[in-house]
Amino acid sequence: MHDTISLEAPDGSLAEAIVYADLSTLIAGAADFVAASAAEAIAARGSFNVALSGGNTPRPVYQRLASAAIDWTRVHVFFGDERCVPPRDARSNYHMARAALLDHVAIPAENVHRMRGEDPPEAAAEAYAVELRNALGDGGRLDLVLLGLGHDGHTASLFPGLAAVTETRRTVMEAYVEFVGMWRLTLTPPTINAARRVVFLVDGGDKAEVLHRVLQGPRQPVVLPAQAIRPSERPALWLLDAAAAAKLDRRAARAGAARPGTKP
Repeated sequence: MHDTISLEAPDGSLAEAIVYADLSTLIAGAADFVAASAAEAIAARGSFNVALSGGNTPRPVYQRLASAAIDWTRVHVFFGDERCVPPRDARSNYHMARAALLDHVAIPAENVHRMRGEDPPEAAAEAYAVELRNALGDGGRLDLVLLGLGHDGHTASLFPGLAAVTETRRTVMEAYVEFVGMWRLTLTPPTINAARRVVFLVDGGDKAEVLHRVLQGPRQPVVLPAQAIRPSERPALWLLDAAAAAKLDRRAARAGAARPGTKP
Protein backbone atom coordinates (compact mmCIF):
# COMPACT_ATOMS: atom_id res chain seq x y z
CA MET A 1 0.00 0.00 0.00
CA HIS A 2 1.08 3.56 -0.64
CA ASP A 3 -0.22 7.13 -0.54
CA THR A 4 0.37 9.62 -3.33
CA ILE A 5 0.53 13.29 -2.40
CA SER A 6 1.49 16.59 -3.99
CA LEU A 7 3.58 18.78 -1.69
CA GLU A 8 3.70 22.56 -1.86
CA ALA A 9 6.65 24.48 -0.43
CA PRO A 10 6.27 27.94 1.14
CA ASP A 11 7.40 29.55 -2.13
CA GLY A 12 4.71 27.68 -4.09
CA SER A 13 6.97 25.11 -5.76
CA LEU A 14 5.56 21.61 -6.04
CA ALA A 15 6.90 18.12 -5.55
CA GLU A 16 5.18 14.78 -5.88
CA ALA A 17 5.63 12.02 -3.30
CA ILE A 18 4.64 8.40 -2.99
CA VAL A 19 4.79 7.20 0.61
CA TYR A 20 5.20 3.44 1.09
CA ALA A 21 4.42 1.59 4.29
CA ASP A 22 7.96 0.34 4.82
CA LEU A 23 11.37 -0.11 3.23
CA SER A 24 10.54 -3.37 1.45
CA THR A 25 7.55 -1.90 -0.36
CA LEU A 26 9.58 1.22 -1.18
CA ILE A 27 12.26 -0.96 -2.79
CA ALA A 28 9.71 -2.89 -4.82
CA GLY A 29 7.91 0.29 -5.88
CA ALA A 30 11.12 2.02 -6.90
CA ALA A 31 12.30 -0.96 -8.95
CA ASP A 32 8.92 -1.19 -10.67
CA PHE A 33 9.03 2.52 -11.46
CA VAL A 34 12.49 2.28 -13.04
CA ALA A 35 11.52 -0.80 -15.08
CA ALA A 36 8.35 0.88 -16.35
CA SER A 37 10.30 4.06 -17.13
CA ALA A 38 12.76 2.01 -19.18
CA ALA A 39 9.99 0.32 -21.13
CA GLU A 40 8.29 3.65 -21.84
CA ALA A 41 11.49 5.37 -22.97
CA ILE A 42 12.51 2.47 -25.20
CA ALA A 43 9.07 2.37 -26.80
CA ALA A 44 9.04 6.13 -27.36
CA ARG A 45 12.66 6.87 -28.29
CA GLY A 46 14.45 3.56 -28.77
CA SER A 47 16.70 3.82 -25.72
CA PHE A 48 16.69 4.53 -21.99
CA ASN A 49 19.31 6.85 -20.51
CA VAL A 50 19.43 6.63 -16.72
CA ALA A 51 21.78 8.16 -14.15
CA LEU A 52 22.24 5.97 -11.10
CA SER A 53 22.72 7.11 -7.53
CA GLY A 54 25.13 5.75 -4.97
CA GLY A 55 24.37 5.09 -1.33
CA ASN A 56 22.70 2.35 0.66
CA THR A 57 19.07 2.94 -0.29
CA PRO A 58 19.36 2.18 -4.04
CA ARG A 59 21.47 -0.97 -3.64
CA PRO A 60 18.50 -3.34 -3.06
CA VAL A 61 16.60 -1.52 -5.80
CA TYR A 62 19.41 -2.33 -8.23
CA GLN A 63 19.48 -5.93 -7.02
CA ARG A 64 15.77 -6.21 -7.75
CA LEU A 65 16.22 -4.64 -11.18
CA ALA A 66 18.70 -7.37 -12.08
CA SER A 67 15.75 -9.73 -12.59
CA ALA A 68 13.42 -7.19 -14.21
CA ALA A 69 12.18 -7.62 -17.78
CA ILE A 70 14.26 -4.82 -19.31
CA ASP A 71 15.92 -4.80 -22.73
CA TRP A 72 19.37 -3.94 -21.40
CA THR A 73 20.85 -3.68 -24.89
CA ARG A 74 18.88 -0.42 -25.21
CA VAL A 75 19.84 0.98 -21.80
CA HIS A 76 22.65 3.46 -21.25
CA VAL A 77 23.78 3.83 -17.65
CA PHE A 78 25.32 7.03 -16.36
CA PHE A 79 26.14 8.17 -12.82
CA GLY A 80 24.90 11.16 -10.89
CA ASP A 81 28.12 11.40 -8.93
CA GLU A 82 31.25 9.53 -7.97
CA ARG A 83 33.93 9.49 -5.34
CA CYS A 84 37.42 10.09 -6.69
CA VAL A 85 38.63 6.55 -6.10
CA PRO A 86 39.53 3.68 -8.46
CA PRO A 87 36.61 1.69 -9.92
CA ARG A 88 37.34 -1.38 -7.78
CA ASP A 89 37.35 0.61 -4.55
CA ALA A 90 34.44 -0.40 -2.30
CA ARG A 91 33.57 3.30 -1.92
CA SER A 92 32.98 3.70 -5.66
CA ASN A 93 29.38 4.18 -6.80
CA TYR A 94 30.27 2.38 -10.02
CA HIS A 95 31.62 -0.55 -8.01
CA MET A 96 28.37 -0.79 -6.04
CA ALA A 97 26.20 -0.57 -9.15
CA ARG A 98 28.28 -3.18 -10.89
CA ALA A 99 28.11 -5.64 -7.99
CA ALA A 100 24.38 -5.10 -7.42
CA LEU A 101 23.18 -4.84 -11.02
CA LEU A 102 25.48 -4.41 -13.97
CA ASP A 103 27.38 -7.69 -13.60
CA HIS A 104 24.04 -9.55 -13.63
CA VAL A 105 22.39 -8.17 -16.78
CA ALA A 106 23.19 -8.30 -20.49
CA ILE A 107 24.13 -4.65 -20.89
CA PRO A 108 26.85 -3.95 -23.47
CA ALA A 109 30.04 -2.66 -21.90
CA GLU A 110 29.95 0.42 -24.11
CA ASN A 111 26.54 1.33 -22.68
CA VAL A 112 27.97 1.84 -19.19
CA HIS A 113 29.34 5.36 -18.83
CA ARG A 114 31.25 5.58 -15.58
CA MET A 115 32.94 8.60 -14.10
CA ARG A 116 36.69 8.02 -13.98
CA GLY A 117 37.28 8.60 -10.30
CA GLU A 118 40.86 7.46 -10.56
CA ASP A 119 41.82 10.38 -12.83
CA PRO A 120 42.66 13.93 -11.72
CA PRO A 121 39.29 15.44 -10.68
CA GLU A 122 39.21 18.40 -13.07
CA ALA A 123 40.18 16.23 -16.04
CA ALA A 124 37.66 13.57 -15.03
CA ALA A 125 34.85 16.13 -14.83
CA GLU A 126 35.71 17.57 -18.23
CA ALA A 127 35.93 14.10 -19.75
CA TYR A 128 32.54 13.11 -18.38
CA ALA A 129 30.96 16.27 -19.76
CA VAL A 130 32.29 15.26 -23.18
CA GLU A 131 31.01 11.71 -22.71
CA LEU A 132 27.55 12.98 -21.83
CA ARG A 133 27.49 15.20 -24.90
CA ASN A 134 28.71 12.43 -27.18
CA ALA A 135 26.24 9.89 -25.81
CA LEU A 136 23.18 12.13 -25.61
CA GLY A 137 23.93 14.55 -28.44
CA ASP A 138 23.94 18.33 -28.27
CA GLY A 139 20.97 19.38 -26.21
CA GLY A 140 20.26 15.78 -25.29
CA ARG A 141 19.02 14.89 -21.85
CA LEU A 142 18.71 11.98 -19.51
CA ASP A 143 15.43 10.08 -19.27
CA LEU A 144 15.72 9.43 -15.55
CA VAL A 145 18.01 10.62 -12.75
CA LEU A 146 17.94 8.73 -9.46
CA LEU A 147 18.99 10.66 -6.38
CA GLY A 148 19.30 10.21 -2.64
CA LEU A 149 19.22 12.66 0.23
CA GLY A 150 21.93 13.12 2.84
CA HIS A 151 21.40 14.14 6.45
CA ASP A 152 22.87 17.55 5.59
CA GLY A 153 20.52 18.07 2.65
CA HIS A 154 23.02 17.13 -0.04
CA THR A 155 22.12 15.13 -3.11
CA ALA A 156 24.44 13.58 -5.69
CA SER A 157 27.72 15.27 -4.66
CA LEU A 158 26.09 18.67 -4.33
CA PHE A 159 27.10 19.49 -0.77
CA PRO A 160 26.21 22.60 1.26
CA GLY A 161 28.26 25.63 0.32
CA LEU A 162 29.96 24.15 -2.74
CA ALA A 163 30.11 26.08 -6.01
CA ALA A 164 28.50 23.20 -7.90
CA VAL A 165 25.20 23.87 -6.11
CA THR A 166 24.79 27.22 -7.88
CA GLU A 167 26.46 26.28 -11.17
CA THR A 168 24.45 27.31 -14.23
CA ARG A 169 26.65 26.41 -17.21
CA ARG A 170 28.80 23.33 -16.66
CA THR A 171 27.18 19.88 -16.87
CA VAL A 172 29.68 18.07 -14.64
CA MET A 173 31.93 19.44 -11.89
CA GLU A 174 34.63 18.31 -9.54
CA ALA A 175 34.44 19.37 -5.90
CA TYR A 176 36.54 18.83 -2.80
CA VAL A 177 34.28 17.93 0.11
CA GLU A 178 36.25 19.05 3.12
CA PHE A 179 34.34 17.30 5.88
CA VAL A 180 34.88 13.89 4.25
CA GLY A 181 38.34 14.80 2.99
CA MET A 182 37.67 13.61 -0.54
CA TRP A 183 37.26 14.87 -4.08
CA ARG A 184 33.94 14.12 -5.76
CA LEU A 185 32.55 14.33 -9.27
CA THR A 186 28.93 15.34 -9.77
CA LEU A 187 26.30 16.22 -12.31
CA THR A 188 25.26 19.83 -11.83
CA PRO A 189 21.72 21.11 -11.21
CA PRO A 190 21.19 22.18 -14.85
CA THR A 191 22.00 18.65 -16.04
CA ILE A 192 19.76 17.02 -13.45
CA ASN A 193 16.93 19.49 -13.91
CA ALA A 194 16.90 18.94 -17.67
CA ALA A 195 16.09 15.23 -17.24
CA ARG A 196 12.69 13.96 -18.27
CA ARG A 197 12.19 12.56 -14.78
CA VAL A 198 14.02 13.05 -11.48
CA VAL A 199 13.33 10.62 -8.65
CA PHE A 200 14.58 10.79 -5.06
CA LEU A 201 14.72 7.63 -2.93
CA VAL A 202 14.63 8.34 0.81
CA ASP A 203 14.09 5.95 3.71
CA GLY A 204 14.35 5.93 7.48
CA GLY A 205 13.27 8.11 10.37
CA ASP A 206 16.73 9.64 10.57
CA LYS A 207 15.95 11.47 7.31
CA ALA A 208 12.54 12.76 8.41
CA GLU A 209 13.71 16.15 9.68
CA VAL A 210 15.92 17.05 6.72
CA LEU A 211 13.25 15.81 4.29
CA HIS A 212 10.73 18.14 5.91
CA ARG A 213 13.18 21.05 5.66
CA VAL A 214 13.94 20.35 2.00
CA LEU A 215 10.32 19.94 0.90
CA GLN A 216 8.42 22.25 3.22
CA GLY A 217 10.95 24.64 4.70
CA PRO A 218 12.29 27.98 3.45
CA ARG A 219 14.16 27.85 0.17
CA GLN A 220 17.90 27.98 0.82
CA PRO A 221 19.62 25.66 -1.69
CA VAL A 222 23.14 26.70 -0.71
CA VAL A 223 22.35 25.26 2.73
CA LEU A 224 20.08 22.44 1.50
CA PRO A 225 21.38 21.57 -1.98
CA ALA A 226 18.54 19.14 -2.72
CA GLN A 227 16.39 22.25 -3.07
CA ALA A 228 18.44 23.17 -6.15
CA ILE A 229 16.80 20.27 -7.94
CA ARG A 230 13.77 21.70 -9.69
CA PRO A 231 13.22 19.77 -12.91
CA SER A 232 12.03 21.85 -15.83
CA GLU A 233 9.57 19.33 -17.31
CA ARG A 234 7.68 18.12 -14.25
CA PRO A 235 8.12 18.17 -10.47
CA ALA A 236 10.59 15.81 -8.86
CA LEU A 237 9.11 12.57 -7.57
CA TRP A 238 10.02 11.53 -4.03
CA LEU A 239 9.69 7.83 -3.22
CA LEU A 240 9.61 7.56 0.57
CA ASP A 241 8.94 5.08 3.30
CA ALA A 242 6.56 6.06 6.09
CA ALA A 243 9.39 6.68 8.55
CA ALA A 244 11.09 9.21 6.28
CA ALA A 245 7.76 10.95 5.61
CA ALA A 246 6.78 11.13 9.29
CA LYS A 247 7.43 14.87 9.69
CA LEU A 248 5.83 16.05 6.45
CA ASP A 249 2.88 18.33 7.06
CA ARG A 250 0.06 16.51 5.31
CA ARG A 251 -2.16 19.56 5.84
CA ALA A 252 0.09 21.37 3.34
CA ALA A 253 -0.18 18.47 0.90
CA ARG A 254 -2.78 17.75 -1.70
CA ALA A 255 -3.71 14.12 -1.13
CA GLY A 256 -5.01 11.95 -3.89
CA ALA A 257 -3.04 13.68 -6.63
CA ALA A 258 -2.82 11.75 -9.84
CA ARG A 259 -0.19 9.10 -9.36
CA PRO A 260 2.99 9.99 -11.24
CA GLY A 261 2.62 6.40 -12.20
CA THR A 262 4.82 3.96 -13.91
CA LYS A 263 5.45 6.21 -16.86
CA PRO A 264 8.29 8.76 -17.01
